[in-house]
Amino acid sequence: LLLAGAFGAAASAHADPRARFMAANCSYCHGPEGKSTGAIPSLAGLEVKYFVDQMKAFKDGSRPATVMKKHANGYTDAEYEAMAKYFAAIK
Repeated sequence: LLLAGAFGAAASAHADPRARFMAANCSYCHGPEGKSTGAIPSLAGLEVKYFVDQMKAFKDGSRPATVMKKHANGYTDAEYEAMAKYFAAIK
């Protein structure tokens, strides 16, 4: 039963086609499904709050970045949350 509940949470995050579509934009640098094989950090398995906080920090400039600031400006807080849930469900 516990396993079924965990699977349900992962499936629901992956079931949101919009989140999956938005997250696909991240794969160019962060790897397929956010699993990086290089120097750029992986997004897969990150906690939702951490992901959202980092995206907001890129957007408001409190976390300096060039490329990520441009990406962060293209999304709303709700979209950060959707992508965060998508990546958090990937292990």
